[in-house]
Amino acid sequence: MALTPRQKEVLDFIANFGNQNGYCPSYEEIARGLGLASLATVHKHISALEARGYLIRTFNQSRSLELSQKYFNERPESRMSATSLEIPLAGRIAAGAPVETFEGTETLNFGDFVGSGDNYALQVRGESMIDDHICEGDYVLVEKTAQARNGEIVVALVGGVETTLKRFYNEPGGMIRLQPANSTMSPIMRPASDVQVQGRVLAVLRKYR
Repeated sequence: MALTPRQKEVLDFIANFGNQNGYCPSYEEIARGLGLASLATVHKHISALEARGYLIRTFNQSRSLELSQKYFNERPESRMSATSLEIPLAGRIAAGAPVETFEGTETLNFGDFVGSGDNYALQVRGESMIDDHICEGDYVLVEKTAQARNGEIVVALVGGVETTLKRFYNEPGGMIRLQPANSTMSPIMRPASDVQVQGRVLAVLRKYR
């Protein structure tokens, strides 16, 4: 990337903030996160990044920044070969009675989970989706989209300020139900205008060590 060190710092901050929160930072959050005293300085860097094709700004929204496809294409991890995401598929294992193992030549390509869309990962906090076997500390792979079908697990921005991971349902009267997968928690019912779908879950990854 032909960027100044400060421009790269701003771009990396926006990317990391989005990965952690599921939505882009405001100018004020960028200034606080990077210790910049002036919003005008933030605006200058954003304008430069937009001119170079790394950011897209949408207007009339409280959080108007979006990483461009050029940014994702130039990330080092996006240039890895497909084989670097493959591991041997050694067989199948039963969760009940033991089954015979076998040596095979198949491989499992994690690129199949990623697909070809605009994706990002989030780490889960809380227990609202435990009945769907999504636990605190897990990572979810999210396809960036503003559309969702009933029953899909989505990342939703509620009221323009808070993001949540829930199952999405359209309800009568222009309402949206964001349903937790936890019998001890109540659903979130909001007008459709208060709910912005930011992505849908493709896969869940859990680390044990």
